[in-house]
Amino acid sequence: MQDTQAPVLADFLGRLGTAPSSILLLDYDGTLAPFQTRRDQAYPYPGVVCILESIMQCGKTRVIVITGRPVSEVQALLSPLSNFEIWGAHGLEHLLADGTYRQAAIASDVSKGLAEAEQWLKTSGLSSRSEVKPGGVAVHWRGLSDAEIEKVRASTRKGWGALAKHPGLKLLDFEGGLELRAAHPDKGDAIAEILRDLDPNVQIAFLGDDLTDEDGFRVLGDRGLSVLVRSEYRETNAKAWLRPPDELVAFFEQWMHCTSYPAPIR
Repeated sequence: MQDTQAPVLADFLGRLGTAPSSILLLDYDGTLAPFQTRRDQAYPYPGVVCILESIMQCGKTRVIVITGRPVSEVQALLSPLSNFEIWGAHGLEHLLADGTYRQAAIASDVSKGLAEAEQWLKTSGLSSRSEVKPGGVAVHWRGLSDAEIEKVRASTRKGWGALAKHPGLKLLDFEGGLELRAAHPDKGDAIAEILRDLDPNVQIAFLGDDLTDEDGFRVLGDRGLSVLVRSEYRETNAKAWLRPPDELVAFFEQWMHCTSYPAPIR
C-alpha cells in the first residue's frame, strides 16, 4: 500500500487543482478526531477545524461529514465550524448547510427490534455503556480490559443474536463497540445519494477509518478517491492510506492549496 498510494494521491490532487468544484466527505470518530473513552470529549485533532474552515472559505469545496453519530453531536464537537453538511446516524439524519433537516422514516418492526435491544442492555446491566441514537442502539467498551471487552462482546452478540436476524436490522462492529441498527440507510446509501446526478468534473474524496466506512468506499469506487485514515493499516476497499494526525492534516493543507486558486479556463 505504501508503495502505490503516493501516485494515487498525486493524481487526485492534480485533478483537484483543475476542477471547477469538489466534495470532501469525512467520517468523524477515528478520522477527524481520536477515539476517547468519553465520547463527548472526542474533539478533533489540533488544526483540523481551522483548516476545514479555510477549505470551505475558498468556495470550491463542499464539506460533508458522514458519521454514525447523531447530527447534534457532530455540530457540538466541530464548533465553531458551521454551515457544513452532515449525514448523521449512518445517513438516517441529513442536515444541509442551510440548516434544512431531514430524517428518514424507520419501519415499525425495525423500531420495535431496536427497543428490544435497548431493553436487553438495561436488563443485562449495560445501560451505562449503551448509546441510543436515531436508527440504532450501541454498546461501547472503550476503557475496559481485554477480558472485560470479550465478555461484553460475547454477551451482547448472544443477547442480540435473534434480533440481528431481522432483514431490516444489521449488527455492526465498530472501533470500540457493537451496534444494532437499521440496515438502511448506511454510509454507502448516503454517498450514493450525493453522487446522484453529480457533474463528472466534480472531484470527490471520502476519508474514513472504520469498518462501517467500507460501504462508502465500495459505493464511491472509481468515481473518486477513497482514503483509509488509521495509525495502522488494515485490509480495505480504500485506494489510499493516511496516518493521523500529521498525514491527515498535510492532506488537508494540500487540498486547500489546490482549491485556493481559480481553475484554468479550458
